[in-house]
Amino acid sequence: MKMTGAQMVVKMLEKNGISRVFGYPGAANCPIIDRLSFTGIKHILVRNEQGAAHMASGYACVTKTVGVCTATSGPGATNLITGIATAYMDSVPIVAITGQVATSIIGKDAFQEVDIIGATMPFTKHNYLIKNGLDIQRVMAEAFHIAKTGRPGPVLIDIPMDILKAEFDYPDEEPPVNIRGYRLVGKANESQIKKAAEIIKNSKRPVIMTGGGFASSDCVEEFGKFAEKTKIPVVTTMMGIGVIPTDSENFFGMVGSHGLRSANSILNNSDTVIIMGARLGDRAVFNANSLEKRANLIHIDIDPAEIGKNMLPLIPIVGDLKDVLSQLIPLTSDYRTPTEWLETANNIRKEHNVPYVTEDTGFVNPKYFMRRLSEKTDSDVYITTEVGQNQLWAANNFIFKKPRMLITSAGFGTMGYGLPAAIGASVASDQRDKRKVVAVMGDGSFQMDLPELATICQWGINVKMVVFKNDRLGMVHEHQFLLYKSNYQAVTLEGSPDFCKLADAYGIPSGRISENSQIDEGIDRLMNGEGSYLLVVDVDPNEPTGGALNQTRM
Repeated sequence: MKMTGAQMVVKMLEKNGISRVFGYPGAANCPIIDRLSFTGIKHILVRNEQGAAHMASGYACVTKTVGVCTATSGPGATNLITGIATAYMDSVPIVAITGQVATSIIGKDAFQEVDIIGATMPFTKHNYLIKNGLDIQRVMAEAFHIAKTGRPGPVLIDIPMDILKAEFDYPDEEPPVNIRGYRLVGKANESQIKKAAEIIKNSKRPVIMTGGGFASSDCVEEFGKFAEKTKIPVVTTMMGIGVIPTDSENFFGMVGSHGLRSANSILNNSDTVIIMGARLGDRAVFNANSLEKRANLIHIDIDPAEIGKNMLPLIPIVGDLKDVLSQLIPLTSDYRTPTEWLETANNIRKEHNVPYVTEDTGFVNPKYFMRRLSEKTDSDVYITTEVGQNQLWAANNFIFKKPRMLITSAGFGTMGYGLPAAIGASVASDQRDKRKVVAVMGDGSFQMDLPELATICQWGINVKMVVFKNDRLGMVHEHQFLLYKSNYQAVTLEGSPDFCKLADAYGIPSGRISENSQIDEGIDRLMNGEGSYLLVVDVDPNEPTGGALNQTRM
C-alpha cells in the first residue's frame, strides 16, 4: 500500500493508541498536521512549543502512557528542548516528533535548520533522524517501546519534510520491536534480596525512602503490604510523594533541603535506609557521604546507572519495585520495627510539628490554604505546580493519598511547567477519571505561562488555577535573605498585571482572597463552578518556604 511519510507517522500514532497530540505547526511538520485532520486524533494547538512538551508530560503522568508533542524545524524544535529535558529528569515517557528541512539541504545552514538530534542527545532516552521513509514504521514502534519501558523517558524523532511528503510502500506486517543493545531488566537477583532482608531484620532504626520509581511501577499494593507489616517509617523525595497517604501515621514527610525537618531528622538518625526508586539527587540528600558512612544502604532501582552514582549502597538491587517487593514481603514477614525507634520517630515529628497560622493577618497563609484545599476536595484532585515556594507549599502541606497526584518538575526545576502540565493532565483526566486539576503557581512563574490561557479557552479545557501573589520571586528572595545579607536584586515583580482583569480578558472567571477567613469561600468558588477558574491568593512577601529552610525574617 502506498503511503506518504506523514501518513505512516499518523498510522503509527493510531496503532499506539494516541488520541491527543500537543503542538504547533510550521512548514516542516505541516504534512503530519494535515493528515491528523483525517483521523480521530485531536491536535491541540498550543501557544509555545515548550508548553506542548509540558502538556505531553502532564498527559503522560495521568494516563500512565506516552504523551506526544510535535513542532516544526529550527526554533520550533529548540523550543521543545526545555520540556524534553524536564521529562528526562523526572522519567516521564513522551515522544517528540519534529519536522526537519529537506534531506538535500541538511547541513547547509538552510532556513530554520538546526541539529535537534545533537542538541537533545544528552537528555533524551534515545533519538532518531529519519533518512529513509521505509524506516518510519520501525522507528515509531521503537520510540514508543523505549519511551515507556524500563525507566521511562523522552524519545525524539526528527523527520525531513521531503520524506513526510514522499510516498513509500507501507509494509503489510509490522515487524516485532528488536533493538540491539536495549534489554529490559529481568527478575531481580534473589540472593541480593535475601541479603537485604537480613539487613532489614537486624536493623534497629530502619527508614524507607521512596522516589519517582513508583510512578512507573504498579506496586502500590505491594508497598502498602510491606510498609504495614514492618511498620518501617516512610519518607519520600518530592517525586515519591503519595506512595502512602501523607496523613498516615507511618509517613514522616518529604526529605531534602526544602523538606520537613522531621523527615530529615529521622533519616539522619536511622541505621538502615531502604531506598526505593530514588536517584538520591542533591536536593533530596545534600550530604550523601555522611549517610553512606553512617547507615546501611539498600538501593533498589530499575536503572542500574542510578545505583552507586551518588552513594555506594551496601546492597544494590537492580529490578522493578513490584518484583522486588513481592520477593521481599515473605522474607520479612516476621519483622516489626522496634517500638523504641517508632516512639523516637513520633517524638521527632511532634517536636517539629508547627501549627498553621489560621487567624487573619492581612495575608493568606499558603500552607494553611493547601491543607484546606486537600480537606475540602478530599484530596481527589491532581495538583500541578510551578517551581519555587508554591511547589514546596503544595508538596509539604497538601494531603496526597495516591502516587503521581502531584505533577511537578522535581528534577529539573522548570518554571513555566505548571499550567501547561495542568492542561495536559486535564485533557487526559477528561478522557479517563474525570478528576479536576488544580494548577498551583506563583505570580512569577504564572507570567511564564500566560499565553497558554488562550489554549485553555480555545479548547474548553477545565483547569482550576491558584496564583500565590507575593510580588516576589519568593524562593530567590529567600535565598538572598539567607545567603546574600538581604541584598535583594532582580526579585521584585513590579509591572505585573492585574491577574483578575487578565483572566476576564480571556473570558475566565476569577476571584481574589487576602485573609485566612476567606479561604473556604475562595476554594468553593474555585472548585464548584463549571470550567476554568483563576483564584489569586495574596501572600505575605516575607512568608518563608517552610521545611528545612524555615527561618524567621526581619
